[in-house]
Amino acid sequence: MTLQLWTNCRAATMASGAAQPYGLIDDAALVTDGETLAWVGVRGEVPESLARRCTVHHDAGGALITPGLIDCHTHLVYGGDRAAEFELRLNGATYEELARAGGGIASTVRATRAASTDELLTVSARRLQRLMNEGVTTVEIKSGYGLALAHERKCLQVARSLGQNRAVEVRTTFLGAHALPPEFAGRADDYVDTVLDMLALLHAEGLVDAVDGFCEHIAFSTTQIRRVFDAARQAGLPVKLHAEQLSDSGGAQMAASYGALSCDHLEWLSEEGARAMARVGTVAVLLPGAFYFLRETKLPPFDWLRKHGVPMAIATDCNPGSSPGTSLLLMLNMACTLFRLTPEEALAGVTRHAATALGLPDRGTLAAGQRADFVLWDVQRPAELAYAMGSNPRIQTVFKGKAEGAST
Repeated sequence: MTLQLWTNCRAATMASGAAQPYGLIDDAALVTDGETLAWVGVRGEVPESLARRCTVHHDAGGALITPGLIDCHTHLVYGGDRAAEFELRLNGATYEELARAGGGIASTVRATRAASTDELLTVSARRLQRLMNEGVTTVEIKSGYGLALAHERKCLQVARSLGQNRAVEVRTTFLGAHALPPEFAGRADDYVDTVLDMLALLHAEGLVDAVDGFCEHIAFSTTQIRRVFDAARQAGLPVKLHAEQLSDSGGAQMAASYGALSCDHLEWLSEEGARAMARVGTVAVLLPGAFYFLRETKLPPFDWLRKHGVPMAIATDCNPGSSPGTSLLLMLNMACTLFRLTPEEALAGVTRHAATALGLPDRGTLAAGQRADFVLWDVQRPAELAYAMGSNPRIQTVFKGKAEGAST
């Protein structure tokens, strides 16, 4: 296997407990061995046994190198848009009012069901490319806009296809319990029966990496989500939860009882919920794009999350109704300005903690044995990635040891 040496750089390793902020190494060197990082450290300390085997040398030109960014919560595959609803909200309609009137998620379900596989693949690929253009190397894509077997399958197949045809890794999450489809109006428990049937079939087809649900008074109760999570547990699949976005339903405690990878949104999270998450290592995925777009005023309880040591991830929540954004760098800025996270916390939230939120311990930091996903940036300080709104200083992305655009 060819070893490659990267020098003339600074490295923000994002290692937990590092002596320097961001795990920063000045005058750094990285050695890759195939798809894996073999060594990361100060350039003058590269082991001779590795250095002499490096047959390819890269001059990083003084770039800052970070782990590849990870977008751990998206709804990237969908049809249509909800610009008209955006206008209605600005004229006073609430998110809940729109949902109850047949808008919201239901309107996207109609558009997604009407779209062909090729149409969904085309529009979703554009969104994914915009994420990749900002250094995203791993992305989670949820279903949940089909809400019937054929359409949930279609969305998950599109998500799998996106990952198979690009260097980025796509993780798929089944979100059948996202909303109640119109054909099941007033019959939520019957629809949950259908969700369980869909889950079994789609998992058997190799389309599901994790299972999610929307636990909220406009969606599903904790009792109903427990049924979905019980089925996921029986199938050996990890779970995640849209929790405490509009109210405190106790969803975080329930999800933690299943060892959930993450609970997401969390504006109404209680301290009891934060404690429950901390006990099992459940990640808090914060979604500043949705907070901003919906003009929310209830902030997630950061003091409780910090107090109890709950790791905080950041994601775009790319979706047509509440966060139609494909810039993870902008989310870094929003996490700092709206949520008052430090730039270091925000960057950890799209690297180390985002990896944990997807159950992927092989990425998110720069260290020997980690997957060789990393990004070269034209900045001097890591904080610049969160500082400059609308800026994209990415120079190059390396996916599994292979520089983007390099020949096979």
